[in-house]
Amino acid sequence: MRNFSKIKRIVIKIGTNTLTKDTGIDAAYVRLIAGEVTELLKAGRQALIISSGAIGMGAGQLALPGPAKDTKMRQACAAIGQPLLMQEYRKAFLRHGVSVAQVLLTAEVLSNRKTYLNLRNAIEKLLSLGIVPILNENDSVSTAEIGTAFGDNDKLSALVASKIDADLLIMLTDIDALYDKNPGKHADAQPIRAVFEITDEIVRSAGGSGSRHATGGMKTKIEAARIASQAGCRLVLANGRAQDVVGRIIAGEEIGTIFLPKRKLSNRTRWILNSKPTGVIRIDDGAIGALRRHKSLLPSGVTAVEGAFEAGDVVMLNDDAKAVVSIASGQLRDLAGKHSTEIKKLLGPEHRDVVAIPEDIVFLDY
Repeated sequence: MRNFSKIKRIVIKIGTNTLTKDTGIDAAYVRLIAGEVTELLKAGRQALIISSGAIGMGAGQLALPGPAKDTKMRQACAAIGQPLLMQEYRKAFLRHGVSVAQVLLTAEVLSNRKTYLNLRNAIEKLLSLGIVPILNENDSVSTAEIGTAFGDNDKLSALVASKIDADLLIMLTDIDALYDKNPGKHADAQPIRAVFEITDEIVRSAGGSGSRHATGGMKTKIEAARIASQAGCRLVLANGRAQDVVGRIIAGEEIGTIFLPKRKLSNRTRWILNSKPTGVIRIDDGAIGALRRHKSLLPSGVTAVEGAFEAGDVVMLNDDAKAVVSIASGQLRDLAGKHSTEIKKLLGPEHRDVVAIPEDIVFLDY
């Protein structure tokens, strides 16, 4: 369960409250993390860091009296803080002769298949060169979802771990484990050392959102564990301020909480599941039944089309599944409810009448 001797690729996520001290980055802590990651590299492993903290650092530079709340100010803080954050990482790793690379992401990059593959190729190359990629959400441009798209990078870390086939995701936070109830309110709260399945009870034990400049809470970490599980990736949640925390986790010490995967899904299936849908196709019960029998979705089963999407986009099928469609929304509205013979009469025998093939349809109750 905690035998990590054979793992190769590790993603380490560091939360805002763990990384910062007062209103600025804790440079001494960054140096400690750089040393621990360097030990991983020396052991022949690969490591990526998902780092929060840019907005908090920017707010500190501006001497704001409290956390930045409105979108424009958070954008400004992120733009100011991100280069300062990278400067600290660069200095810390250069002490060990290790180079770092900055990668800024938005939800759209991960949802688009082409840009996702480009990202994956870039990260693979960086890792092969012995460089440590430092990833963060691009809060300066993620205006629609700033601070909520990834939940203090909790979801981002799990998505990255999933999409690059990481063996282990370590989430370093300001709490030491998942508890069966809120330890701040219940003196008898007990840490849960291993989670084999994310049940309703586990979800109920999760608390609220983060504090100050952080946006993540235990609920976003539970969601991250779900995503990692789909990839067959183990996740360890631990107190980032514990001494030699990364090394102790890799050594198999029972600290924090480990979330164990149920099964591993294919890379494409995970991409479909974790992509943000651009629209909704409403289909009838007969079509749902056919899809569960591994049949294609045809226009005859479509009852309504919501939103605007292109061929190749990921959409919702009712509330039951996600699919990559081969027909754009405008054309599908004209074809909805029509049978193949009608479509061929309207558009010709060469026209494709399949909305989505079985390989591109993933039910959410997988």
